[in-house]
Amino acid sequence: MQSNKHHLLFLLLLLIGTLSGLAQEDQIIGLPIKVEKDTIIAPLYPVAVEKDTILSDSTQVGSSNGQSPLLLDKIQYKAKDSIILSQKNQKIYLYNEAEIYYQDTELKAGIIIMDYVNNEVYAGRMKDSLGVYSQLPYFKQGDQVVIPDSIRFNFDTQKALIFNSRTEQQAAGGQLGSDAMKVYAEITKKENDSVYFMSEARITTAEDTINPDYYIRVRKAKLVPGKKVIAGLSNLYIADVPTPIGLPFAYFPLSVGRTAGLLMPSIGNDPNRGYFLQNGGYYLPIGDNLDIELTGDFYTNGSWGIRSRSNYVKRYKYRGNINVTYQNLVTSQKGFSDFSRSSNYNIQISHSQDTKASPNSRFSASVNLGSSQFFQNSLGRVSSANLLSNNLSSSISYSKTLPAYPSINMSLTATHSQNTSPGSTDDGKDNIQMTLPTFQASMERIFPFVKRDGIKKGVFQNINLQYDVNARYSLTTNDDDFLKAAMFDNGRFGARHRIPISTNFKLLKYLSVSMGGNYEDVWTLETFNQRFVEAEDPTQQGTVVRDSIPGFDRYNTYNLNASIGTTIYGTFQFGDDKKIQAIRHVMRPSLSYGYAPSFDQFYDEYIGENGEVVQFSRFEGTLNGAPRLGKSNSISFSLANTLEAKVRDKDSTITEPKKVPILSNFNISTGYNLEADSLKLSPLSVNGGTNILDNKMSINFSAGLDPYAIDNTGRRINTFNIDNGGSLLRLTRANINVGYRIDSEMFGKKEEEEESEEQEEEEAGQYDYSAQDEINNPFEKVDEFGNPIYDEDTRKDRDIENPVFSTKIPWDFNLAYSATYNNSARQNEFGSHSLMVRGNIQLSPRWKVGGSTGYDFKGKGFTLTQLRFERKLGSFNLRFNWTPFGQYRRWDFFIGISSSILKDLKWENRSQPPRIR
Repeated sequence: MQSNKHHLLFLLLLLIGTLSGLAQEDQIIGLPIKVEKDTIIAPLYPVAVEKDTILSDSTQVGSSNGQSPLLLDKIQYKAKDSIILSQKNQKIYLYNEAEIYYQDTELKAGIIIMDYVNNEVYAGRMKDSLGVYSQLPYFKQGDQVVIPDSIRFNFDTQKALIFNSRTEQQAAGGQLGSDAMKVYAEITKKENDSVYFMSEARITTAEDTINPDYYIRVRKAKLVPGKKVIAGLSNLYIADVPTPIGLPFAYFPLSVGRTAGLLMPSIGNDPNRGYFLQNGGYYLPIGDNLDIELTGDFYTNGSWGIRSRSNYVKRYKYRGNINVTYQNLVTSQKGFSDFSRSSNYNIQISHSQDTKASPNSRFSASVNLGSSQFFQNSLGRVSSANLLSNNLSSSISYSKTLPAYPSINMSLTATHSQNTSPGSTDDGKDNIQMTLPTFQASMERIFPFVKRDGIKKGVFQNINLQYDVNARYSLTTNDDDFLKAAMFDNGRFGARHRIPISTNFKLLKYLSVSMGGNYEDVWTLETFNQRFVEAEDPTQQGTVVRDSIPGFDRYNTYNLNASIGTTIYGTFQFGDDKKIQAIRHVMRPSLSYGYAPSFDQFYDEYIGENGEVVQFSRFEGTLNGAPRLGKSNSISFSLANTLEAKVRDKDSTITEPKKVPILSNFNISTGYNLEADSLKLSPLSVNGGTNILDNKMSINFSAGLDPYAIDNTGRRINTFNIDNGGSLLRLTRANINVGYRIDSEMFGKKEEEEESEEQEEEEAGQYDYSAQDEINNPFEKVDEFGNPIYDEDTRKDRDIENPVFSTKIPWDFNLAYSATYNNSARQNEFGSHSLMVRGNIQLSPRWKVGGSTGYDFKGKGFTLTQLRFERKLGSFNLRFNWTPFGQYRRWDFFIGISSSILKDLKWENRSQPPRIR
């Protein structure tokens, strides 16, 4: 009796799903119709089904001629509810979670009907009494996966007829997932493993292939999986609205990995240079480890640019890239007074070596050099961040380690630093500094009076020494002389050898003492002699002439130092029952002594104006400078302080107090020169910092306090300021920086508590989720095929925190205040005084607004002000940045597909900022 019920139920559902399609079987095979519902084509279920066999699993069935059909000989199949064999119609019916496996083919569906004579299979969805479809067919053959509404497949010919198929293809340069190309076709005919013909297809990168926010509609297309899609008449649809963007035919590359090909240029208009073709060129992969991209720009006024980009990589060895850009810039037109022609270039090189490739040697490079105005006045590369760039720097280095004891580290480095700010030098030219190269070597610390693995205790056993050398060739040039012979005219070479020796020990248990010295030997290949030449005209002043003396020369210096320090702890207890239980003060006083003799032997004299004797060193003007003249004999004192409190936690269940910093650091330092005849005391230097308001606000400050007075010219005099009618210490400088940051996450704990209370009320029946609420909310969760998911828990979470009109809007706010005060010569003025504000707010899951501005109180004007708007339109990104006023006022707008596969489907426009000459 139970078996008959299954027969009748299966027959009823099968008839509902197949009667309408059976009458039009020939038309569907011919592909002339548009399929709206389930279109599985299968023979009618036999009337005498109750006389057929119900199989519990996949057993082999013989054919009428006594031979086993190929399909049943190798296929495996199963179903959850029933497997029914119709010997009259020679078919097997699988119902509910049906699955079949044959060689590299896998098919899963709600309903599967196998024709074991013709070796064909039919698969379709299940439909319940409410009309909701479920268990869509899942068809996989090799690496290709198709999810249709229904499918008809022949195992002999490997041909298939697929209705409303959904497939995902990895495009050239893309990857499966959000960056993959998804293809939806109403009717697909599979000819073989490598060719599919599609009718009324949609190509998109959106997640939802049924109702995408955009798609390219293709009337007819040929799909070669993993290689290409060749389409006929195609045009772009946005939100199901056709756009005028269309092509009579289209080609979509789907090659896995890198593929050589043309790079299509973008078309636009520049108000200063005319219409342009931008970023057009060719991409060429060379093997698996190297590729080259050549692109160019062309403007109708004659401006043009060319770029070369190359990436290389060798696994477990190294990786890097090389980018070279050259641009020919034309302003205005020939014959006009403002016509000009200039060039820009930029070279960027990056190379890094895998640490596993060679543990004891390493080569790295980071190069960024070019024209000073490249980022400020470039073709299609103007941005607010680049406009503010005022420095280009490069570094190429090779390092080698000799691991044997004592180990030695060596490096060879070439560096480049370029100031791109206009007028950064006196002659208005930009400063370029280079070292070609710098050689450095250092030996690890050794302890000569103790074994390598011995215990180091006491003065002598702790004696240690090192050795290091720094040799470099340095030059300074400008844009005009760069990469010309003239750039080496003022090159300088210098080498410095250094041997530091030190020891440390404990004194009276609590005092830490360290002593040491430093020896230096300085080499140069050029020195300078100075002489005074009297003027021929007695009424004119004479001049000092510097003569260059080529050849090797050297000098040596040394100094001694000692320091003693300790740590003092102090705790003030207020009681465990108090809000503030204790305050802890930590002081670290330190007293240091330094001595360096005067190296008079390296100084000479000449008779200057009016018989004045002038001392000079032949090493003045060399790369490492001259040795000191005059003895140094001084004592310095410093005191470091930290202050923190122990505060009882608000949560009574937490027994341990919370540590709250009051002053993270507060440092005082000064010095006393034993050799000076006057002004022996150094100015008092004070600096400190702390964090307050639960670390939301940081405060850092510094100041200089001078005990001596100054005269009317602003020069320090040997009179204490208090004896001159002033205060004990005279404020000479001060600086303060205050930063304040808050964001929505800081209030998360309070909101979580409120949510918990709401959830308790909800469980008590305080909330009523009506059907009308569900209709009004368009943000229901859906499954991977677009079908809505009606889940009570999901619906409650959605109502508590609506993703659009939520009170939990993510945001952040940053405030920075900075002031620098100068009063060393009674000028009583602010060197800088500004307030900066920056913030972002997430108005909705797709809307983000941000901005930054500031006010310069000294300059009495606003700093760089920017407003940023960003909108995520599903598969699109929309950005608008605006600098409304100032020297760099500008705006730029962009809307385009976020996926890198179709990144050329975009529209962008920008204003042209004032050209910097």
